[in-house]
Amino acid sequence: MSAFLHMLKPEERDILRTVVKKVHFKHYPTEFCTDYEADKLIASIGPEVVETMIKIGKDYKVNEI
Repeated sequence: MSAFLHMLKPEERDILRTVVKKVHFKHYPTEFCTDYEADKLIASIGPEVVETMIKIGKDYKVNEI
């Protein structure tokens, strides 16, 4: 896991996990769509993209869907 993932607030991490599961894992089997797998993808894309994904997630209120 990347070190920056642990520096995120819990609500930011939840937003990112929701975005990854709804967008990136859309066509995967449901048993694959775990928090662990989402965290691995988030760690691989890097902090710059994560900031953008958090902003988009907050703007579209994905945690309320």
